[in-house]
Formats: sequence, structure tokens, C-alpha cells
Amino acid sequence: MRILTYQDIYQVTIEWLKENGHNVVTAKDLGMQRSSDEELLIKAKAMNMLFLTRDKDFGALVFLKQKPCCGVILLRMSPKNIKKVHQELRIILNEYSQKQLASFFCVVEPNRHRIRHLS
Repeated sequence: MRILTYQDIYQVTIEWLKENGHNVVTAKDLGMQRSSDEELLIKAKAMNMLFLTRDKDFGALVFLKQKPCCGVILLRMSPKNIKKVHQELRIILNEYSQKQLASFFCVVEPNRHRIRHLS
């Protein structure tokens, strides 16, 4: 998978994704760590990358303001439950293709995930 990560994603998650064969770029890698949320969604779409975040505000951007994107995965995690969230994230990344995920807003929690189709 091609994934752009928001600045709130733990380094251990970025490393885990890379170790599992995913092409991961951080907002910092692009010099966009101070960019607006909307600018980051635009960049992810332009680069045809999924957007990975822990910030719930992206749900409002995608659904209420209907900002275009190429798929968002929202991780509901804390340092205490990283392993369980990674296990659930692995399920999603193995079960769906990049193209399928590009049409989803996914919420990943310990031991479960929810998927909502983007309009």
C-alpha cells in the first residue's frame, strides 16, 4: 500500500508499516508537517496515497465538508493498545486493495474496525 501519514502517527507504527512492505511517506518527509489538514488530504490524493491519522477531525473534513481524498484510515490507539490496533490494521491492509481502500473511511480500534464508504 501507498500511505501518507499525518504527524500524529507513532513512529513505531510507521516502522511497522514499512517492515510489512508498505510504501510510507510522512507529512514531515514532504516538508508538510505544518500544513493544514485540507492540504494534506489534497497531497495524499495527488500522490494516490491512503491517508493515515489519529485525528478525528478528518471525519468532519471528508463527510461534512466533503473534501476529496484517496481513502482515510483513522487509528483509535494509545501507547497501551498499539499491538492490538496493528493486528486489526493488518487485517484491513490484507483484506482490501489500495483501490478499494481509496473509497473508504476506516476506523481501526483494538480488535475491530468499521468501514464507511466515501460518496
